[in-house]
Amino acid sequence: MFEVAVVADQPIWRAGLEKLAADDPELRMVAAVAALTDLPAGATYDLVVLDAAEPDASTLGLVRGATPFGHLLISADWTGRPKLMAAIRAGARGCVSRLAEQEAVREAMRVTAQGGFYLCPRLADRFPAELPGSPADEQGGLAPREVETLRWIASGFTHSQIATRMGLSQATVNTYAKRIRAKLNANNKAELTRRAIELGHLTSMKS
Repeated sequence: MFEVAVVADQPIWRAGLEKLAADDPELRMVAAVAALTDLPAGATYDLVVLDAAEPDASTLGLVRGATPFGHLLISADWTGRPKLMAAIRAGARGCVSRLAEQEAVREAMRVTAQGGFYLCPRLADRFPAELPGSPADEQGGLAPREVETLRWIASGFTHSQIATRMGLSQATVNTYAKRIRAKLNANNKAELTRRAIELGHLTSMKS
């Protein structure tokens, strides 16, 4: 179970993010505060969700200030590539739109808590397949949930079936598949299967 801290100055967003984390069996909400300065000095978490409604001169400072507490996910209204890439370079491990569906937000939390990078489907097409510092070269640069998706694809399951088994929307699975193809330079299922075998990801998957 991953420990989560939420930082949001607006009570309605703080309460919403807190509830989303509390409702997920893989996440444990341990702190919900209005400002980074409200977190105990020296505390660390598996995940810090920082609500950043509007970008301003202090946003990157907030990102840099939040990263020592744990893997950082930004919840934001702003979706412009330059601002988000600047935030990622400053230490954020991804961004989820405030307009995202609840399951997408929970998925973002799970992926980021494990050290992966996450961009929700409506943002993914705007960014390069390889984000700075993407984890585990031995995994082909794939985040943990992308590895799981690759295994299902290589085992012959459709995107719809994968979505059901992983508890995701099909749109999220489609986005994962697109990222995987780009990261592994694979143009079809046969190439994905070959790369999965090469990387040691093709294991027996229970139906």
